[in-house]
Amino acid sequence: MPPLSESVAGVVEELARLPGIGRKSAERLTYHLLRVDKQEALRLADAIRRMRENIRYCGSCYNLAEGPLCGICQDPRRDPTLLCVVEQPRDLMSLEQSAAYRGLYHVLLGRIAPLEGIGPDQLTLEPLVERVRTGRFREVIMATNPTVEGDGTALHISNLLAEFPIQVSRLARGITTGSILEFTNKEILADALNGRQKF
Repeated sequence: MPPLSESVAGVVEELARLPGIGRKSAERLTYHLLRVDKQEALRLADAIRRMRENIRYCGSCYNLAEGPLCGICQDPRRDPTLLCVVEQPRDLMSLEQSAAYRGLYHVLLGRIAPLEGIGPDQLTLEPLVERVRTGRFREVIMATNPTVEGDGTALHISNLLAEFPIQVSRLARGITTGSILEFTNKEILADALNGRQKF
């Protein structure tokens, strides 16, 4: 097989770095981009550039935002007494798609994973405690992934929040242990939110 040209090989290498994309998939995507109209391929490049230049973390909840606050934090229709804690912005989006929750969120930007060198200080725990201290929340829902690390993170947070007069709950176990929120269907997520239990 003849070697790839330098520019084609560069795209293949970059695509192959993406999660879930192996070398063969990267090659297929690269050849697809070569086959489509030039403007279509450049629209993808421009969209990626705009995303990287414009997206930041919300100053309140750490969701993805294009301004100081995300759309959820700015929405006056959200229940300001409910706070749902998730690991990543993609988990927040999965819960939003269930349409079962209308409160606010807090994104940890990870989970405590000592074997990977991730400790509590690398998460957004201090801002979370400060939000609870200064807010008017009546319930904090732990929606970390049902894994050993997710459960450990939820337990750590519940200990941090023990001094506050709020209810701390956990998603019901309708979600299979070891699964990831991002890949859980919306019906299971809705049941888990509606059937949450006191932590």
